[in-house]
Amino acid sequence: MERDIVDGESGRAATEPIGIDLVAPEVFAPMLRRLALAALGVGVGVTLLSAVWVSWPYAIALGLVVAVPTIGYVFAFRRRRMWLSGTEIRAHRLLGEQRIDLADASGVQLLVFPGRLNRIVLKVTAGADIQLVPLAMYTDAGSGRELHLLGLRKLADALAASELAAAVVVSEVLMQQLRAEARDAGLGERPLYRGVRLVREKDAVSPVVLTDSEVASLV
Repeated sequence: MERDIVDGESGRAATEPIGIDLVAPEVFAPMLRRLALAALGVGVGVTLLSAVWVSWPYAIALGLVVAVPTIGYVFAFRRRRMWLSGTEIRAHRLLGEQRIDLADASGVQLLVFPGRLNRIVLKVTAGADIQLVPLAMYTDAGSGRELHLLGLRKLADALAASELAAAVVVSEVLMQQLRAEARDAGLGERPLYRGVRLVREKDAVSPVVLTDSEVASLV
């Protein structure tokens, strides 16, 4: 009986959703709140000022035009969350939720967005659905942010369950990244940073998909 209870608890823990946001929305919550209040204040100001020259309905409409887009963006950003439950990625959006099962993925790639803030993401394709999972971002100065250790481990395990050879290789890249982060290795020893550096050396300005050989070289 005791063994059954332990097994049940470990099974629930294995399937418990894990947040895989590179930067959790809570980090930006105070800034977003100030932005929404500022937009509301500007909207009210525009309404009151416009009411001097036009009727109140038009003045209110102008205030809404100024304030609503920013407030809507803040609301949408705060709703955006991403979880991994078993092998399934669940991405919360403004309208609804997208789910992609890594075990059934038809394509898995590493994609680099070069720029002052270089981003490397996992691109998962399942039929007509595409999901991008940010893995790390680095500045030219060498600082940045990387996905937390538990997120990397769960993603690696989920990718390893796929029948795609590309997914298995990316899984190994993430495991190597996990080990590098765990021992606080230098950036040059971290596969995700080396992937970004491959693209930076090409002087690319548009997003670049790492080739199979480039991904394999990161392991």
